Amino acid sequence: MESSNQLTPPLFSALLARRVLLGLALGFAVISFLIFSVDYPNLDWGPYWRIRPLLVTPMAGACAGLFYHFMGYMRSHSGWISVVGWILSILGYFVALWMGTILGLLGTMWN
Repeated sequence: MESSNQLTPPLFSALLARRVLLGLALGFAVISFLIFSVDYPNLDWGPYWRIRPLLVTPMAGACAGLFYHFMGYMRSHSGWISVVGWILSILGYFVALWMGTILGLLGTMWN
């Protein structure tokens, strides 16, 4: 006989995938805006300098979306715990995206 525990949600869900993909897309949009606005890149950066930011920053955005998803337990409570959950979720999302942008642009546009 199989017993199922209805109290724990599945680790992977469609909502998790949607939040991770949204974070990835937002990271890609932010870094694309920054690196494709450079008309004359520094020759010291090399010919493929755009590859690292286009890989690192969207991955950081995906991790930020994962963090936002896992903070959902705190956001679902009522009262001040919910407020703290929302603040930590949004602040953590933007800090992760900011750090991903810094790591992606390190050595090129971020000196």
